Order: sequence, then structure tokens, then C-alpha cells
Amino acid sequence: PILYSYFRSSCSWRVRIALALKGISYDLVPVNLIKDGGQQFSAEFKALNPMQQVPALKIDGITISQSLAIINYLEETHPNPRLLPQDPKKRAQVRMIADHIVSGIQPLQNLSVLKQMGEKKMEWAQNCITSGFQALEQILKHTAGRYCVGDEVSMADLCLVPQVANAERFQVDMGPYPTITRINKALLELEAFKISHPSRQPDTPAELRA
Repeated sequence: PILYSYFRSSCSWRVRIALALKGISYDLVPVNLIKDGGQQFSAEFKALNPMQQVPALKIDGITISQSLAIINYLEETHPNPRLLPQDPKKRAQVRMIADHIVSGIQPLQNLSVLKQMGEKKMEWAQNCITSGFQALEQILKHTAGRYCVGDEVSMADLCLVPQVANAERFQVDMGPYPTITRINKALLELEAFKISHPSRQPDTPAELRA
């Protein structure tokens, strides 16, 4: 497999965690979203992913974009350890939380949106994340065990950790979100989350390396 990724991309990080959890080795091709006006806009990468976004994964003779589509494919082809609970109600909760982050928070504070916000980009990002986290904190009070849904790592957790990192980067006060903070801390102790971390990628700038 070949993963096209950017060290700081939260969508790419989700996929890196899934690959690590499932023990799938891969080659990483960095796509710098800032350098050269954004390498994702090159003709070469556009041919690979017409949406001109990372991540993209070449695997089993196909190319898949969109992080949840990639993770779902990995789940179906490499079912252990599972990232979707067997219980239908818990599975629905996992998908709900993942969608809440992937559709309701992250795209609103994505690089392409922030570029259009100009001087207000920090305030905009903080507002988007805060409103999303206020809802997420309430949801997690009902679903969480050690992790987002019960005590097993799920697709929801793969979405949570990168989004908390975004929140910290945009200086969001995490005080009002003790459940999110607790789960995030527990997940960051797991090896798969450590090795996939933005501070430990081949394309991480020297000053940001762990």
C-alpha cells in the first residue's frame, strides 16, 4: 500500500492510526499542502485524487480517497482488531461520533476554508471547534467508557484524537470538555496513536519533531 499523506492533516492521521492498529505496513508519499502553492494541486496528484485532498491510499489495485472510506475498506479487508463494534447500537454510536467530527467540525476549520477567512481565521476555527465540542462532550457522557464508545478503540477514537490536536493548535480552551480530554489522553498512550502522530512523520519539519 502507498499512503499519500501530510504530517499535519487530521484526515491523514486518522488513516495512519487505522493502518498502525491493523498492523498494515505501507509506503508513505508526503504531499505538502502549503509548499509550492500546495502540492495537492499538481496535475499528477489531481489525476490520483480529483478532490485534490489528502489522504489517498493505493491498495489492492485501487486508489481510495476520503478517510472514512479508507478506514471502512481496511475494516472490511483486515477485520482484526475491529474498529466497529459488533453490537448494532454501539456501531451506530461510533458512526455518529465519527460523522459529527468528520462532517460537522473538521471541514469547517480546514485549511481551504481558513484561507478564505483572512485575519479572522483563528477566531473562526475556535468558534467551529467550540460549538462542535460542546455537543460532542454531551454525546460522550452517554457513550464513553475508557474510550469514545465503551472500552474498545473504535473509528470514533481515530477521529477524536486528530481533532483535539487541531483544537490545541488553534488555542481552544479544553477546560469545558473533561470527557474529551480524558479519552484523548488515554488514546495517546497507545502505541498506534504514538507512531502515527504528526510529530513523528517522515515529512515533519525538524522544529516540530518529537
